[in-house]
Amino acid sequence: MKIIEINSLDFPDLYPYRTLKFATEHREQGIFVAEGKKVVSRLLESKVEILSFLIAKEHWEEMKGKITKRYLPNVSIYLGTKKLLESIVGFNLHQGVMAVGKIPASLTIDDVLKNYSANFIVALDGLTNSDNLGVIVRNCVSFNVNALIVGETSSSPYLRRAVRQSMGAIFELPVIESKNLAEDLLKLSKEYDFQVIAADPHGKISLRDNFNFSENICLVLGSEGYGIRENVLSVCNERISIPISLKVDSLNVASASAIFLYVINQRL
Repeated sequence: MKIIEINSLDFPDLYPYRTLKFATEHREQGIFVAEGKKVVSRLLESKVEILSFLIAKEHWEEMKGKITKRYLPNVSIYLGTKKLLESIVGFNLHQGVMAVGKIPASLTIDDVLKNYSANFIVALDGLTNSDNLGVIVRNCVSFNVNALIVGETSSSPYLRRAVRQSMGAIFELPVIESKNLAEDLLKLSKEYDFQVIAADPHGKISLRDNFNFSENICLVLGSEGYGIRENVLSVCNERISIPISLKVDSLNVASASAIFLYVINQRL
């Protein structure tokens, strides 16, 4: 562990911190930025690889104990003044404590089912809003979801805002990056006997009904604007809706996920 005091952000290792808005570039490099004491603390408690830290000197003593608990022999810790870190966009969010981590390798369905004993999975179709995505990840971990399938039309749950909104819960959730969500859901259904459920506001079955969920569930969530694509809906076993007032068309997908996950978790 190397502690380096800095008076500028010109170090090459600090490039990810200077470019917090370059989400696509970070994703291509296979890295993510964790912001804030709580998120960085949860990163430290996980097994995710950490590449560096950038911390305001005022917070070093508070974070030191947490960092030294984890064996990080080759990781650099950059310490700067609060004023220096205030020059980075979003200081009110990162509050002078940040880290760069390496995005874990994507798993396969076979990996997850064999190594994590998964029986409760969530799949995302067309989710591009990183704030919603992060909240959904947090909901998944809250209600004992074993893995997340991110469809080919969805954004990465390791985008900076998604990581922040998940409050670091993403570090606890195995992720499958699907190249063909419909095919993967069909595999879950046919080869692993999963009941694939679409969260669909037009579904004829209501979540209020005493629906008989199987022991293996995959809940599919779609975008708020367009819902779940037809080719994905076609491989779902059931379409279930949340009974709501006729005064609104649908719920925000993150809110809907919390309701579905709570109910399913209670019935499994």
